[in-house]
Amino acid sequence: MNKKYFAAVLLALFCLMVITPSLAQATTITAVTFDKTPYYPGQTGYITVTLLNDRSDMIRIDTLTADIDYYYTSEVVYSQTFYCNATLPVNVTAGDSAVLYIPFSLPTNVAPGVTQLTIRASTDFWHNDSQSWYGSDYPSFTPTLYIESPFKTQMQNLQTTNTITTIMMYLFGFVALVFVAIVIRLSMINKRARAYAQAAEAGEA
Repeated sequence: MNKKYFAAVLLALFCLMVITPSLAQATTITAVTFDKTPYYPGQTGYITVTLLNDRSDMIRIDTLTADIDYYYTSEVVYSQTFYCNATLPVNVTAGDSAVLYIPFSLPTNVAPGVTQLTIRASTDFWHNDSQSWYGSDYPSFTPTLYIESPFKTQMQNLQTTNTITTIMMYLFGFVALVFVAIVIRLSMINKRARAYAQAAEAGEA
């Protein structure tokens, strides 16, 4: 009885050692990037997601979503889910990567600040021996999205206008000083010319 039990335990451990490495290999989200940064309220954009198949067999990407939790300017929390724009499922051969896109849009009254997204995918594994799909994996990634205040652009525009106005004032002042210097110089030249003319007239007399 003990020998049978011991043999069963060894068999189970052997099976576990064989199966575990194949299950340990899974789909990995290796990169998540945004088409611009920062974003402003009301803007649209898209997220680029790279998924790597680090298994020895083919995988199938069934779903890919981005969940965003953000505050409205009224401090109300809002959650929204955006979906991949590709036609799923998508098959990815062993060792290859798939690049997919998730378009999204921000409300016009979203509060500025930093918020985290949750990128989620679900995949199925292909088993060559049985020629069938089996098992699933759910890789995820949490990038950071920065939402800028719309008043920053207005402030930057105002600062730019003020800077241009200041430069124009300095330029106008410089031109005015140059003009005054030229007038003074011409006046002095004119006075000297008159003095020479008077001296010449007196000499002739």
